[in-house]
Amino acid sequence: MGKYRVAVDVGGTFTDVFVFDEEQGEITVTKVSSTPDNPARGILEGVKNSAVPLQDITLFSHGTTVGTNALITRRLPKTAFIASKGFRDVPEIRRGTKLELWDAYEDVAPPYIRRRDRFEVLERVDYNGKVLTPLDEEEARDLVRILKRRGVQSVAICFMNAYVNGQNEQRMKEIIQEEMPDVYVCTSSDTLPEIFEHERFSTTIANAVLGPIVSKYIQELSASLHTDGYDGDVLVLHSGGGVMTSETVPRYAARLASSGIAAGAIASAHIAKLCGFQNAIGLDMGGTSTDISLMYNGELRVTKDWYIEYGYPIGFPSIEILTIGAGGGSLAWIDEGGSLRNGPQSAGATPGPACYERGGTEPTNSDANLVLGRLGTELLDGQMTLNIEKAQEVVRHIAEPFGYTEEEAANAIIKVANANMCDALRLISVRRGYDPRDFALVVFGGAGALHGAHLAKEMEIPTVIVPPHPGITSAMGCLLVDVRHDISKTYLVNVKEASLTELEKEYINMEVEAAELLAEEGVADDHIELTRYIDMRYMGQWRSLSIPISRPIGSLEEALEQFHKEHEREFAFSNPEQGVEIYGLRVTATGVVPKPDLPTSEPEGRLEDAIKGTRSVYFEESGGFTESTVYSRSLLPVGSIFMGPAIIEQLDSTVVVPPEFIAEVDAYKNLILTCKDKEEK
Repeated sequence: MGKYRVAVDVGGTFTDVFVFDEEQGEITVTKVSSTPDNPARGILEGVKNSAVPLQDITLFSHGTTVGTNALITRRLPKTAFIASKGFRDVPEIRRGTKLELWDAYEDVAPPYIRRRDRFEVLERVDYNGKVLTPLDEEEARDLVRILKRRGVQSVAICFMNAYVNGQNEQRMKEIIQEEMPDVYVCTSSDTLPEIFEHERFSTTIANAVLGPIVSKYIQELSASLHTDGYDGDVLVLHSGGGVMTSETVPRYAARLASSGIAAGAIASAHIAKLCGFQNAIGLDMGGTSTDISLMYNGELRVTKDWYIEYGYPIGFPSIEILTIGAGGGSLAWIDEGGSLRNGPQSAGATPGPACYERGGTEPTNSDANLVLGRLGTELLDGQMTLNIEKAQEVVRHIAEPFGYTEEEAANAIIKVANANMCDALRLISVRRGYDPRDFALVVFGGAGALHGAHLAKEMEIPTVIVPPHPGITSAMGCLLVDVRHDISKTYLVNVKEASLTELEKEYINMEVEAAELLAEEGVADDHIELTRYIDMRYMGQWRSLSIPISRPIGSLEEALEQFHKEHEREFAFSNPEQGVEIYGLRVTATGVVPKPDLPTSEPEGRLEDAIKGTRSVYFEESGGFTESTVYSRSLLPVGSIFMGPAIIEQLDSTVVVPPEFIAEVDAYKNLILTCKDKEEK
């Protein structure tokens, strides 16, 4: 009988393996270099290094950057796009916007499918779903012969108004499959049956270009794992915060486009709940970027407005994650106006910060933290040595133009980095109508705990939570998710004219489809949970809000009241007298996967035994360098409480406890930081 649950997070630089022993309640972690040319090889190497026999694994779940990297690098299979006659250029016209509105020289990235590979066929369906012109099958077969000659590997079929009637799309798909049975084909009516053609077409195109890539990847990984002894499902984390099995991954390939970053958000939410918080902000700070997520009332914020490259949205629900260029390797620089900047440029893994002695010549956040004494001269339990002289040398590039000392320059670099992250924290909280003072801040990633306390102080967040293993928290998130699918459809009707009978019928049809997906993945009926949402908006509005609704529907009054409240919170405006319309229906189908009970510990040992020594650390609030106690994280006893200033070192991260903060170790070995001033108030 198996006894191990294994989760893997495949990053650009490292592949992290998180192993939970169900019998002993023990956690072990392994980190190996990623293999971008063949991600499966890095996964297998990581599992092998963890010394866990594959036949003893009861559950294998992972997040991957395969889809993300494919879209960024444009290493995509030859894909064709087939549209209704007259709509070949919708993917290029987009919404006519660009990310930097006032930059006349900036161009939006080109479409994933070039114009020479976009085709048209004669067909037409009206707004109400009536077939005005059936598909011209002779023209369709002529087109398929062209696709054959061109060696097309994948096809996206996107017809106008197919969201309400996909009959012509389905016939086009059948013709392609008759002539080209090995080609990957997806239709917009199957992929995202929603009204706006650009978003629907864009999502279907992303699905088509990623389909062959992720299909090949998951087949090779599954085959390798099964050959070596694993006989369970290979679960893959998707954008919505759930997992899919290898059977359904090809059908919804675009959902893997944000697979990797979703795991950290899930883990931070779970950790916050263990600590008794239903409201939490997750901050995952790595080497080049920081990913920020928000949980409110126990639920992570979900968005349908996201993309890998601007202009090409992916309409599947995704955990809302704000990413900025702030990490340990972010470069400090002076702009043309003489102002100090930080990021988004990064030293990356190569050459890396100057203190790594790999050829870096520009100051980074890591160099600044080393100069300030917040980082020690040894990382990874002594496996890596940092050169403080090199760090001081590059920090002087910033110090001299401003007339600062090295320490003042290093402190300024960190303050600018913190200001950038605070701006992002405000965007995901204050701008969304949330008060950050009502939240806990969960900081993780290799660099999150270095900055967490100062960020919390600036944002007036009362509590900071540092997980036991900050560097592999994202990997742990892959073990904390359920099999999940989101089914949606456009349904436009005034709330006052809506028929509860018709709504119930639509929801039942969607639930049947969702349950069938879960059944294909081997989820038992008693493990299936179905949740309904109704998208509402004021008459004439563009955007809608998603509101939970009961099963079965008793009345729309409660949902309507909740819509007004949510609109007030989100946009600081509501008008109960204004007309409201239903925009769409959504069903979330969850196949509940048993979660591991993370181990708790009893108080054992003495705090004094965890002290490694002292170090002079720069804290502006103390007027400069202050003698600070340095602790070993692994030796901190559960229940211990101590005051800053302190530095806590561990294999995968360093925690900074400023002078006015109190640190406490809880039963799960999370480190809880609170500001003494806040406690006194």
